[in-house]
Amino acid sequence: MKYYLVVGEASGDLHAAHLMRELKNVDPKADFRFFGGDNMSEVGGTLVRHYRDTAYMGFFTVVTHLPSILRNMALCKEDIRQWRPDAVVLVDYPGFNLDIAKYVHANKLAKVFYYISPKIWAWKEHRIKNIKRDVDELFSILPFEVDFFERKHHYPIHYVGNPTADEVGDFKGKYDETFLQFCQRNHLPEKPIVALLAGSRKTEIKDNLPKMMRVMDYFPECQFVLAGAPSIDDDFYTQFISGTSLSMVHNDTFALLANATAALVTSGTATLETALFNVPQVVCYATPVPHFWGFLKRHLLKVKYISLVNLIADKEVVPELVADSFTHQRLVEELGNIMPGKPGREAMLEGYGRMREAIGKLGAPSNAARLMVSMLSQ
Repeated sequence: MKYYLVVGEASGDLHAAHLMRELKNVDPKADFRFFGGDNMSEVGGTLVRHYRDTAYMGFFTVVTHLPSILRNMALCKEDIRQWRPDAVVLVDYPGFNLDIAKYVHANKLAKVFYYISPKIWAWKEHRIKNIKRDVDELFSILPFEVDFFERKHHYPIHYVGNPTADEVGDFKGKYDETFLQFCQRNHLPEKPIVALLAGSRKTEIKDNLPKMMRVMDYFPECQFVLAGAPSIDDDFYTQFISGTSLSMVHNDTFALLANATAALVTSGTATLETALFNVPQVVCYATPVPHFWGFLKRHLLKVKYISLVNLIADKEVVPELVADSFTHQRLVEELGNIMPGKPGREAMLEGYGRMREAIGKLGAPSNAARLMVSMLSQ
């Protein structure tokens, strides 16, 4: 069967690639065409547009790139219409993908599967109307979404487990490098590592990385190492790290986390990855006009937390410094509280255990692939 996949960022590319491999296991004749990235290309199929040419985040960035976004939408719709897949598989990226779902459904071009649902439980809950109308089957990777979609909105979904748990588990099962070997391979001194995960988009990195770096002088016993995002060229980071003691490893985040003592992490999938590696963390998310965004968070967001760790555990396991609460003093205090021997460290590691219990089932891409092929075969 023919599968057309649409993703909009690095984590979506990784999750979609694992799903594609499992689809090939269940459906040996699977043919893929996609808006995606390098991981998906390695699996096989036709790359129509790379996500680095479509990933825009934030109101002002979206507005300034609106003509490009609209051109990409038009290209995607026409490409689907001409290729006529059996299923269109949408991965997160709701601003783009819900528009694609509407077009595909209205024109009866294919089954619409949504893998990794839009986070409408946090904001834009009104989008449930579009999902009910345009999405044939939704495959959730967050356990609390079952209650939100099925009980609150009477829309049945499939909780398949969390692919990040699978990906981290697979990596840890194969990774056998020692701390010394990791340091030697990356030309690092043998000092405890604080990992900086500053986001996967240029706007996130620009807003978060300089504020993260300001704490480096307060922890001279540690080295700070930046995880370079796969979609960002090393040259972009130079403006921030040139002339500083900050080191960087590129496209090697899992190995960095496997060897880290603590981490500063921009909210997103990276917070979950860090927790699954059992690395204590402080979640940091800077925004333009922080006091305004702090007000919006307190009064408009539908959820108590922004990090996946806290959302899944349904309690504050990791501190969240967001908008106006992301201050230099708070960051120094929170990082100090999770260093070895400090009181916050063990409490956070216990909270990680509760989070893993809540995730439950493993094998998310395999579970989703079997369901998709079964539905298409009926």
